[in-house]
Amino acid sequence: MPIAGPFAPRTLLLDALGTIVGLQPPAPALRDELAQRFGITVSEAQAQQALSAEIVYYRAHLDRGRDAESLGALRRQCAEVLRAALPTSERLARLDNASLTAALLASLRFSEFPDVRGALRAARSRAERVVVVSNWDISLDEVLERLGLASLVDGVVTSAGAGARKPSPVIFRQALGLAGTTAERATHVGDSLSEDVGGARAAGIAPVLLCRGGEQGPPGVRTIASLAELA
Repeated sequence: MPIAGPFAPRTLLLDALGTIVGLQPPAPALRDELAQRFGITVSEAQAQQALSAEIVYYRAHLDRGRDAESLGALRRQCAEVLRAALPTSERLARLDNASLTAALLASLRFSEFPDVRGALRAARSRAERVVVVSNWDISLDEVLERLGLASLVDGVVTSAGAGARKPSPVIFRQALGLAGTTAERATHVGDSLSEDVGGARAAGIAPVLLCRGGEQGPPGVRTIASLAELA
């Protein structure tokens, strides 16, 4: 239960993709994975086209990945979308789903932005709680663990786990409950006007728009170019 009043802990809510983690270009990686694992040759442009189709499918269905079983099914379905979008070949047609799924996952490589660790440690030094709030399947915990960021946050709320995706206030309320705080004592940082700024406002949380390219945000929205500016 959130603690009421001024004794509720200050909390920093953070979006994941584009805010604390980035996806390295997957097309070159997929091209290399297909060649090295199976001897299947595609161009980088062909790999990009196939990945674009897979990403569209994943984004529309990511909330199906609620547990290990459903996540596995989602990944297998994504691999078949990828197969259908790649240039047809006998080797690709004969390739089993498990192998293609493994190649797809190996192509999706995440990295943290340089300003993340400093910002998380600074929040800790200010006695703030930190919760990641993201439209993602349940594998986000594993991503943060691999990057060594899991120990620097107090919790993770995904849309798949919450049963609602940003900009719904439902996912933000679950994050507040996890942090044990109130909307008035929280700030949410993300890179999407609709999902992060709009969603935070709908939940009564102060939003901060992250524009890593230095773009200006709309009037009335606090905008930063780096998480270091939160200090």
